[in-house]
Amino acid sequence: MTTPAPDSEDLTARARIRDAALRHFGEHGFERTTLKEIADTAGVSAGLVRHHFGAKQALREECDAYLAKMLRRLNDQARAGDMSAADVNYVALSRAALGPYQPYLARALTEGWAAPVFDSMVEMGAQWLAEAERDRLDPPLADRRVRAAIGVAMALAVPILHRQLSRNIGVDLLSPEGDDLLARALLDIRSHPMLTPEQAAAAADALDKHRGSPPRPSAWPHSDPTLSEEEDD
Repeated sequence: MTTPAPDSEDLTARARIRDAALRHFGEHGFERTTLKEIADTAGVSAGLVRHHFGAKQALREECDAYLAKMLRRLNDQARAGDMSAADVNYVALSRAALGPYQPYLARALTEGWAAPVFDSMVEMGAQWLAEAERDRLDPPLADRRVRAAIGVAMALAVPILHRQLSRNIGVDLLSPEGDDLLARALLDIRSHPMLTPEQAAAAADALDKHRGSPPRPSAWPHSDPTLSEEEDD
């Protein structure tokens, strides 16, 4: 199994600065990271960082663009059939390619950065859905982009919650054993839906009936501690 070859620019000082920024932004956050810290890690001067990127915001945008480009390259390889499903675990491949950047992605996505990364993943997800649903007979219950966006959010939650998942599955999720378990679980989940089309249609009908209706009163008893005993009576 091979990972995508790096761009030629990845041997340059600019790439070293970007990788140092990805590390520092992921570990310490955008606000707490300084250009000097990034420069020291990259082995360059702070002046060279400013020469290449100007402000820190531009450097963060470069980080986002780089990860979005990497994801698109992985996606293009899969769509082109360069790697047969018979000889590659796509979960393992993705972890190998993106593993060093997981801290950045986790912090960026939960704190609201990395819009280009998320949006690129949504676009790619929508393309996969379009192809998978080419012969679908029943109408989708939600717009394709909505479904793609929710699917991306669910997928990205896996590495963000890797400690919780590792504890529950009994192995380190970020390991070859974790790659195998995650791939098998995803295959089973996607090939055996919990609802039949008829059950989903019935649930959608129920949603339609209650759309716009006021929220139902809570079934729980009122537990306001400020109520007096007389009011409780």
